Amino acid sequence: MFSGIVQGVGKVAKISSKKDSITIEITPPKNFTKNLKKGASVSVDGVCLTSLDNGIKKMRFDIIGETLARTNLKSLKKGSIINLERSIKANSEIGGHLMSGHIHFSGKVKKILNKANTKDISIDFPKKYNEYIFEKGYIGINGCSLTLGKVNKNNFYIHLIPETLSITNLDNLHEGSMVNVEIDQNTISIVETVKKTLAAQKP
Repeated sequence: MFSGIVQGVGKVAKISSKKDSITIEITPPKNFTKNLKKGASVSVDGVCLTSLDNGIKKMRFDIIGETLARTNLKSLKKGSIINLERSIKANSEIGGHLMSGHIHFSGKVKKILNKANTKDISIDFPKKYNEYIFEKGYIGINGCSLTLGKVNKNNFYIHLIPETLSITNLDNLHEGSMVNVEIDQNTISIVETVKKTLAAQKP
């Protein structure tokens, strides 16, 4: 599990293609891999991946076809900047909201409104998720825990503060960029429970 508080950004150093997967090597930020062990879970742009080693010089991850099809990791190239977070411990402070690293869909950036020190970004989403996406709810974007702004029929807004822009790759987004979106699992559970309860009450 992750908190959605990005701990730093890494740079893709190498991508090796295989028949049905790829292996990526990432140069991590300073001290990020301290005590990292083979098999540990790491959030890479919001996607939960398994470390292939202790990442002393480079972190390495295998990415299978299903993950590539569902996320923006299929667009990675050498030099790409990605958000990183280590998995949380039982005594960790949850500064954002609990995230699993299981991406629901990749959304396209529709519009970016640049302000003096902040940005408002509009992101498209599939209609089948509209009952789980509402204003002031939680959403995960490239591994960042964010609060939803205005929600329209097929797009929503996020509002980025200077701190988020300075420590994540969200400042690099442009119109047409694809981002990894994870819907809050608690929201899904509550909505589904209410739907079942209401359905059971129908005569």
